Amino acid sequence: MLHRVLNIFKIADLRGKILFTLMIIGVYRLGAFVPAPGVDIEAVQLLRDQANEGGILGFVQLFSGGALTQLSIFALGIMPYITASIIMQILGVVIPKIEEWQQQGAVGQRKITQWTRYLTITIAVVQSTSFAFLFNGGGLVGGELRLIQNFGAWSVFVVVLTLTTGTALLMWMGELITQRGIGNGMSLLIFTSVVSTLPAQGSLVQAENGTLALVILIAVAVLLLVGIVFIEQGQRRIPVQFAKRVVGRRMYGGQSTYIPLKVNQSGVIPIIFASSVLYLPNLIAVALPDGGIGGSIQRWVDNHLANPTSPVYLTIFGLMIVGFAYFYTAIQFDPAKQADTIRKQGGFIPGIRPGQQTEAYLARILSRITFPGAMFIAAVALVPSILIAVTIGTDSQSGAGAGAGGFAFGGISLLIASGVALETMKQIDSQLMMRNYEGFLK
Repeated sequence: MLHRVLNIFKIADLRGKILFTLMIIGVYRLGAFVPAPGVDIEAVQLLRDQANEGGILGFVQLFSGGALTQLSIFALGIMPYITASIIMQILGVVIPKIEEWQQQGAVGQRKITQWTRYLTITIAVVQSTSFAFLFNGGGLVGGELRLIQNFGAWSVFVVVLTLTTGTALLMWMGELITQRGIGNGMSLLIFTSVVSTLPAQGSLVQAENGTLALVILIAVAVLLLVGIVFIEQGQRRIPVQFAKRVVGRRMYGGQSTYIPLKVNQSGVIPIIFASSVLYLPNLIAVALPDGGIGGSIQRWVDNHLANPTSPVYLTIFGLMIVGFAYFYTAIQFDPAKQADTIRKQGGFIPGIRPGQQTEAYLARILSRITFPGAMFIAAVALVPSILIAVTIGTDSQSGAGAGAGGFAFGGISLLIASGVALETMKQIDSQLMMRNYEGFLK
């Protein structure tokens, strides 16, 4: 196995791509610790300590690799780009012009990419402005933290400009990795952010809850990792037969192929959707007054929707993941379009008539395999929180609560990290096979 891995560095071109990718990742991690201008470093330390207890910052913090609570130049991470990409995919269903671009190949993809960049910058401006005001008032974590020194219009403008520029720089770095490095640049940046938080989470659990709790969490993580790889690689192959046709003196067609339908067709997107929607009440609650009805709403949200070990949180989160899995799968794979494409190419599924029957058959198969995939990613997202509630506890004011909050997104981290790692390893393996080297994937 080690010999196969060393083959990677024997190829000058592949070695250069990997080193370039590692260099960009190094720059990204360096920028995650460079604070924005005018930020109070001592207040940042207090914010990071409070954010370790979990709560509203957990989801966004996951994709920033710890940069958010430091209000660094890369504080927003790649999250604005993820949001913009998801929005563009959804708009492709309802806006005919975007759907037309999606069918134009490379030319249409360039247009979609350009509009995704514009939308990313817009989202980054809105998010950076919101965080500048919320962090300065301590609204997200409580207390009277003032992260921005000499808070005013100019200081807010500088912070917003810095964070937005950092997001634009990350987009450029991700595209550089895709073009000149190895793997998908945006996915690798997300992978880096997610993996970089795991050692700190592990040390936090060990310090607060002991070595036994850490060993249990690692064992569960290994089991989840095996299950994730198994499900991610699983697919239903629907055979397609193409009829023979004669053009001149040559005969074309007649070959057999298949349509690969993945068990987890939607990937980690349903978890991102569900988490984003679930944190909207948290954002609304921090803006409500402390007394009266507003205070009651705040306490209910804090006890149920901001607590990853609450039964209410687990139930709502799980149902939303399953629902969004079906929703996003319907966007990604349209049985009607697929059936029409097969018919136009002169193909058919054995035993199924082309046209409407093929469409119904594909829709039925897709619905059946989406259910176990959706249930699996819901389990991946919820099992760590349930285990923490049983083994560590749910008291958010104690050290146990800090550990629980730190691992609130452990399943999501594993799902993202394993998915990106598999895709990157496949690309490296294909590069080795093209140059007559033995690959390291079986």
